[in-house]
Formats: sequence, C-alpha cells, structure tokens
Amino acid sequence: MEQFFSYDRRLGIPLPRLEKDFSQYDRDIREKILFSWEQIRGAIPDRIKELELHINEKQAALSNESSFTKSCELNSEIAELASIINDLWLWYRSADSLEETNKMHS
Repeated sequence: MEQFFSYDRRLGIPLPRLEKDFSQYDRDIREKILFSWEQIRGAIPDRIKELELHINEKQAALSNESSFTKSCELNSEIAELASIINDLWLWYRSADSLEETNKMHS
C-alpha cells in the first residue's frame, strides 16, 4: 500500500497520494487503501497528544525564559506545533472518505 501513501515529515504521518481518481481503482484496491487510511487516521489523535506534550514543555520553558530572543524562538516553535496539530485535525475530521482526502491534497 506504500505506493498509495507518502510520508509527510511535517505531520509525521503518511498521507494519501493517489495518481488517479479514487473511483478508478479496482474495488479490491480501494478497500485495501481505505483500510490503510483508517489505520493511519486512527493514529492521528495519538500524534496530536504527542505534539501537545511538546507544546506544554515549550510553554513551561517559555514561562521561565528571560531572554527575549529565546522567548521569540519558543513562541515560534509553539506556533508551528499548533499549526501541525490544526492540520492533523483537518485530515482527521475532513477526510471521512478517500475521495475527499484525494481532493484535499490535490
């Protein structure tokens, strides 16, 4: 199934990469793709929890940081992690079908 998914470094999960419209694949292939996608989707909440822990660590460091430059860096890192979480939730909530997923990523 790797041919239908590509690992997204930023999000930390594989994302669908379909070369043609989902409906053009054989039924057996579609079922296998959907099964793989549901496994990936099922792992998204755990990935989000992991990122939330990193945010909490950075917020704790920020509350003790006296350097303005370092505070700005931490804020930027927190914002990026929050952005990743937002994107993961979009994939989790919006991609109920692989047809929608294919459209989202095109």
